[in-house]
Amino acid sequence: MATGFFVTGTDTGIGKTTVSCALLHAFSTNGYTAAGMKPVVSGRKDGLWQDVENLQAASTVSMPRKLINPYAFVESIAPHIAAQQTNIRIDLEVIRQACEKLQTAAEITIVEGVGGFMVPLSLSGLSGDRYDTRDLACVLGLPVILVVGMRLGCLNHALLTARAVESAGLKLAGWVANRIDPDMLQPEANLQTLVEWLDCPLLGILPYQAQPDVQQLAQYLDLSRLR
Repeated sequence: MATGFFVTGTDTGIGKTTVSCALLHAFSTNGYTAAGMKPVVSGRKDGLWQDVENLQAASTVSMPRKLINPYAFVESIAPHIAAQQTNIRIDLEVIRQACEKLQTAAEITIVEGVGGFMVPLSLSGLSGDRYDTRDLACVLGLPVILVVGMRLGCLNHALLTARAVESAGLKLAGWVANRIDPDMLQPEANLQTLVEWLDCPLLGILPYQAQPDVQQLAQYLDLSRLR
């Protein structure tokens, strides 16, 4: 098994942190030491970046905050815009080195991306050096776990993301169906479509929970299916 995984999603707000924390608990239950990482986060509330707090709480090893979360921005906006406003450059090498240190301390490192798979991270556009979350995943070189937020539109988003992962030369280790919309029409038909179209194993189907209990949700994940 790989020593770490990069968790991406079909969009922002579809449960990447919930799934990442559930994965950390699942690995811990299976006897692994596990560390969570959120390289870039935006959106502070009540003085906290809750995604980072949740990942720290789910980890079994204690590491310095600067390694777990090298870049944190206050406003809930796209990270490259937040970086531009604060005159900060998101350095992929800084993130790679931080991840490497986490991997020496834990048997499994779960790295949660920001937003979707191709969210811009650089300040430059077409005319300059540009890089995004996909480039970050490539720099880290970890197998990818795709979180699909089960709601209308998820089929297109999931298939596009899977293709982007594969075209980047990265291994798609598996995917997780996260039921985020309790009122979604034809959920089973959509789920079956994804099973048939995604060329990687389904690791688990997480039920809808208004307040996710990640320890409970970890029981729905089958780590033996990871490829």
